Amino acid sequence: NLTELFGEFRTGKTQLCHTLAVTCQLPVEQSGGEGKCLWIDTEGTFRPERIVAIAKRFGLDPNDCLDNIAYARAYNCDHQLELLAQAAAMMSESRFALLVVDSATGLYRSEFSGRGELAARQSHLCRFLRSLQRLADVFGVAVLVSNQVVARVDAFSSSSSSSGCGDKLPIGGHIMAHASQTRLYLRKGRAESRICKVYDSPSLPEGEAVFAIGEGGIGDYEET
Repeated sequence: NLTELFGEFRTGKTQLCHTLAVTCQLPVEQSGGEGKCLWIDTEGTFRPERIVAIAKRFGLDPNDCLDNIAYARAYNCDHQLELLAQAAAMMSESRFALLVVDSATGLYRSEFSGRGELAARQSHLCRFLRSLQRLADVFGVAVLVSNQVVARVDAFSSSSSSSGCGDKLPIGGHIMAHASQTRLYLRKGRAESRICKVYDSPSLPEGEAVFAIGEGGIGDYEET
């Protein structure tokens, strides 16, 4: 399945990706995936020092955790798509539990910026998302993509009931919506808390969970 995390900046999307890049290496009996992580970074947000801190929290060797994360930086949309072919080759040789793309739409926003390029952008994004789904189907890998939000500009932007996330909408439109099996909306809560809302899922009921970002990654939020 393809899971999408979307929200504004500093809501915990990348931090959750870092945490899962470590926990996917845990044994199945510890709710892990017993596999490696492949990370495609489009915005330069991957931080090895975060992996080290999170690994220590879960009692894992930091160096082993880093060795089990295959990292690649994507510099344009074509490169981002080409990396999936390399990912398939690696997955055919080793057990990967998680594929992270942080973020899936960042390069598309910068490369296809004009209104006249919308159709080309959506077509390229559709190819990328289909390739991601193919990797999930063939290799049984969980796919996690982060996404940003934009302000609604239609007549209903003042209504929070229609989208479930106020006056913000995830980038990518219907193409991203149809590609993502589970969509999680992250937003800031009170003080230093963050809130994760199940925006759309075929297997999860609607609901919210409060969490915090700590030195050891994502964890429970405790009010002081």
